Amino acid sequence: MLSVLIWIPIIAAAVIGFYPGKAIPTSRIRLVALTISGLVLLWNLFILLKFDISNPGMQFQEYLPWNETLGLSYQLGVDGLSVLMLVLNSLLTWIAIYSSGKDTERPRLFYSMILLVSGGVAGAFLAENLLLFFLFYELELIPFYLLISIWGGEKRAYAGIKFLIYTAVSGALILATFLGTVWLTHATSFAFDAVSTQNLSAGLQIVLLAGIVLGFGIKIPLVPFHTWLPDAYVEASAPIAILLGGVLAKLGTYGLLRFGMGLFPQAWSIIAPTLAIWGAIGAIYGAVIAIAQKDIKRMVAYSSIGHMGYILLASAASTPLALVGAVAQMFSHGIILAILFHLVGIVEAKVGTRELDKLNGLMSPIRGLPLISALLVLSGMASAGIPGLTGFIAEFISFQGSFSAFPIPTLLCVVASGLTAVYFVILLNNTCFGRLNNNFAYYPKVLWSEKMPAIILAVLIIFLGVQPTWLVRWSEPTTTAMVATIPSLEKTVIAQVAVK
Repeated sequence: MLSVLIWIPIIAAAVIGFYPGKAIPTSRIRLVALTISGLVLLWNLFILLKFDISNPGMQFQEYLPWNETLGLSYQLGVDGLSVLMLVLNSLLTWIAIYSSGKDTERPRLFYSMILLVSGGVAGAFLAENLLLFFLFYELELIPFYLLISIWGGEKRAYAGIKFLIYTAVSGALILATFLGTVWLTHATSFAFDAVSTQNLSAGLQIVLLAGIVLGFGIKIPLVPFHTWLPDAYVEASAPIAILLGGVLAKLGTYGLLRFGMGLFPQAWSIIAPTLAIWGAIGAIYGAVIAIAQKDIKRMVAYSSIGHMGYILLASAASTPLALVGAVAQMFSHGIILAILFHLVGIVEAKVGTRELDKLNGLMSPIRGLPLISALLVLSGMASAGIPGLTGFIAEFISFQGSFSAFPIPTLLCVVASGLTAVYFVILLNNTCFGRLNNNFAYYPKVLWSEKMPAIILAVLIIFLGVQPTWLVRWSEPTTTAMVATIPSLEKTVIAQVAVK
């Protein structure tokens, strides 16, 4: 069941990219890619329906020996930590393909790269072998580089190279840590359940965990490793920005929980206060920098940094409620960021600018973009954590679960959430409201096909805000089992003294 999610997109990417041109007309390539991604999304939803919520362990497992000498096996599984991420990946892949223009240049390469990214990310979420995870983790590197550097904005080459360098460093750190962990623990293979760090000293665990945190911290990205993010997000086209912010960043937070907390629970409890402070600093920094932006796409990009801080805080708190909130925040942030980038892309395409100083009055029902503006207001409210929308429930659970462990960092993140409302008020006030200049307001009509992705995401944002059980029920047993592996506070204090 799980291999379908990986190999159908990858095989489809190969067929689209290398099959003779006359066999698949250029005008049909987008339809083929859209059909494949839609079938994968339906299969993901089928797996979600068959998923046993009461089982905290891996389900639908697949195993095939690959290279026993290296300890590499094709081992897949899905649990409460990854099942929602798989749905998010397939959903946003379909959204990205659907929202791409029919006149996209070099469509064969474009859609094959998107499908290749989808298969690679799914493989990373499903891998139960450390080396297998790394292979899928690196698989998206070149496709994303090409998607940014070929179909991006004016500075696409610079943004693509910067993304490539940062992501390559991230992969090198993760691979080095995986190799060091297996070597030091004398594990017989790279299978996740074969690696146990209990016999390692606390100091050595912290060193290895530092490699995990830095590697995935670049991918998330965390401050100060975030400098690739605004360039890549802004220069990428709207569909690719959706995948970068909605899917790629979640691969970093997922890896931090799966391999950071999962492999090094003792060390995780020791560095948890540092991670909580780090998350609070990132949340405040992202919000403050977003307020200063004049480009609405760059503002949305910096807002992503702040919300990643909430996930890091909840992960550091390591309470059952906080981890449920972290997973909920990962999914909610993915769909909220997707709708924001999609709407910003429509505004830029119809109005011709992203500058706040040049945008106003788009809410005008006659000459403006009223529905797009209304959806932009809804999206801003969701990102700011307004009750009744999915962003609120994810933030509320994260903060409530984190407060008992780290009250001050949690309060700082609450302040950052308030600042989120500030910069979205600035964005919405300048963009949607005010007097429309009738001398220049002759905007092309927004087609229903262009509105549809935003409408789908808006319905999902409202539904999960009103029915949050559908968001949190999938991860609770798994996250509760993960918390059980974290040492108690007394053991953590003793370990900290031993390290000193």
